[in-house]
Amino acid sequence: MASKPPTADPAQDAPQVDAPQHAAAGLPAVAHSLKIAQQQMGVRRTALTLLRVNQKDGFDCPGCAWPEPDHRHKAEFCENGAKAVAEEATLRRVTPDFFAAHPVADLATRSGYWLGQQGRLTHPMYLADGAERYEPVSWERAFDIIAEELAALASPDEAVFYTSGRTSNEAAFLYQLFAREFGTNNLPDCSNMCHESSGSALTETIGIGKGSVLLEDLYKSDLIIVAGQNPGTNHPRMLSALEKAKENGAKIITINPLPEAGLERFKNPQTPQGMFKGAALTDLFLQIRLGGDQALFRLLNKLILAESDSASGAGSGAVDHAFIAEHTHGYEEFAAAARAADWDATLTATGLERAEIEEALALVLASERTVVCWAMGLTQHKHSVPTIREVVNFLLLRGNIGRPGAGVCPVRGHSNVQGDRTMGVFERPTPAFLDALEKEFGFAPPRKHGFDVVRAIEALRDGEAKVFFAMGGNFVAASPDTDVTEAAMRRAALTVHVSTKLNRSHAVTGARALILPTLGRTERDVQVGPNGKSTAQFVTVEDSMSMVHASRGRLAPASKHLLSEPAIVARLARRVLGEASRTPWEEFEKDYATVRDRIANVIPGFEDFNTRVTGSAGRPGGFTLPHGPRDERRFPTTTGKANFTAAPVEYPKLPEGRLLLQTLRSHDQYNTTIYGLDDRYRGIRNGRRVVLVSPHDARDLGLADGSYVDLVSEWTDRVERRAPGFRVVHYPTARGCAAAYYPETNVLIPLDATADTSNTPTSKSVVVRLEQSATD
Repeated sequence: MASKPPTADPAQDAPQVDAPQHAAAGLPAVAHSLKIAQQQMGVRRTALTLLRVNQKDGFDCPGCAWPEPDHRHKAEFCENGAKAVAEEATLRRVTPDFFAAHPVADLATRSGYWLGQQGRLTHPMYLADGAERYEPVSWERAFDIIAEELAALASPDEAVFYTSGRTSNEAAFLYQLFAREFGTNNLPDCSNMCHESSGSALTETIGIGKGSVLLEDLYKSDLIIVAGQNPGTNHPRMLSALEKAKENGAKIITINPLPEAGLERFKNPQTPQGMFKGAALTDLFLQIRLGGDQALFRLLNKLILAESDSASGAGSGAVDHAFIAEHTHGYEEFAAAARAADWDATLTATGLERAEIEEALALVLASERTVVCWAMGLTQHKHSVPTIREVVNFLLLRGNIGRPGAGVCPVRGHSNVQGDRTMGVFERPTPAFLDALEKEFGFAPPRKHGFDVVRAIEALRDGEAKVFFAMGGNFVAASPDTDVTEAAMRRAALTVHVSTKLNRSHAVTGARALILPTLGRTERDVQVGPNGKSTAQFVTVEDSMSMVHASRGRLAPASKHLLSEPAIVARLARRVLGEASRTPWEEFEKDYATVRDRIANVIPGFEDFNTRVTGSAGRPGGFTLPHGPRDERRFPTTTGKANFTAAPVEYPKLPEGRLLLQTLRSHDQYNTTIYGLDDRYRGIRNGRRVVLVSPHDARDLGLADGSYVDLVSEWTDRVERRAPGFRVVHYPTARGCAAAYYPETNVLIPLDATADTSNTPTSKSVVVRLEQSATD
């Protein structure tokens, strides 16, 4: 039997701290996965459900976007995947009786952990203007309320349509279609807060804002560089791929301010030897100072050029001159900038020793096939876009794009965040996409660019936007500048959240609010067609390496009152757009194959979508989208070639007595979903309000281990933010750097603190001072 949800918020103000671990997974991961799953689902449901995760005839894990191998293990999931499935397939329920017992003011005092533990939402719920509690509402009335508010807007651009990364391709396509037929490109999504910097840099340099490698490329690589990423917590199945790459002879360089247990040693729970002994993964750990990555790659590029220029390096192949001449643009300007890189400035920016960089160079020069993987540690700085451009320079210099076993590998987070963007969920759509949409559906889509996440919050704050609709996610908890974001949301006339579970965003509402409960990935989706026949539907997702595959839930829905995301969008569109719309919304709701047929007509790479994704074309695991740079060294940029760049080197500067803070996840967390209060790899238990500080920095600042401080961010001389009551933990971080969990620290990131070009919040380089807390 599943256990009951907690009735009271557990105390989180006195975390216990042990030494950090040096290996990930193994028996503890198996035991913890089963414990969480059985608490939420019970024993029998756990077994039936977990064995369907990531199988070719099963459902896609609602967690991360790491791809599945073609030959799959019977237990093709990780610890965090098991937690994500358990939270969705839980037997706990949030009914109208729960909302009757808990006014919104009460919900607003609860932690994200407590809210998430209450279970699955079962009914559409409505908070009327001035009301204290949500009350049940019919779907018809819910759609009427949304239509009333949208009709009252002075312009379609006063509405914001947000999307999270769990939305299927079919739902995402319909969602953007509805928004654009309504008349706006206000389609912010969670990419704006994570990999927007990757997309911006890659689109400019190689012509497509996605990674260029497949899973097989990792297995063929000579060298894999993992920069600004913690696979052991955020993408645990990636560790299996790294283990296989090591078995095939690859070397691994890890670049990160924090040592991460999974990259030290991986105890693969799917093999007897792995379970107990494990495999060492990292050959060289570069404990870099936060924000120093651009300087490191620039110096490596200088040293590669010097090797090629030297007499001993002549003809050695340090630089792939043939590739550069045929396939690239801007080499001379780049090379001049790289040759000007300074050793002393780089050592200051990175905090590394000269010998460490020289050791990295030796591994680079010995590799014919190099992959660079990265995540938020590279994408959430002011200079993130130039940093990723420099990574591309590094790969282009040795011909490592469009070569098997080599390329760029931005590791996406949420399971279909890449697919949402492919489907057109983007505030700045290309003219070609809008042209295709207009040709297919016979209406003129708006051409004016819409709001991204930061701009949407500003618009709500300033009264420029009045209706906020979220397709999944936990927008309030995920966004920066928490107090400003919450105040902005409360200025809205209507906030709407399509959700599976309760979260913080449901307690921070506009004048009116709706919660619309939807099916999860694990659940059966049966639609009744025009002929009255019930037909099981499936949806599709795109993983982090551009593989598109089907997802079929098998569990009975958590409530008979749930609608699927495609059905919610289709019914809303029919109610809002009415007979003026020529789009067959009712047909789309009843048969998702008809949606896929239209996707095939609009989006390149999806031709014959239905046949290819069902396996009748010979690939039951799905199909891979085309990628010009990877497939044929064709670069669809403005120059028609891969572009070298030569941006000035930047890195954060720290005033005396300050630290550079990065926000991060605990191991019992996925994005804003908190599964538990432990971070066992880092030795933290029963609490989340901790700040990890180097013992050397702590000594200099007079901070004893176990003391309590307030974190005060300093963005400008006049702009500060405060997060009170954090326990200091002496931890082996890079000097000058600190770390703490989000969303608790999102309050420290001002809305205006964003990356150049991508406008991504700078969550990985927050200048803070640590003040003694009143709670100490």
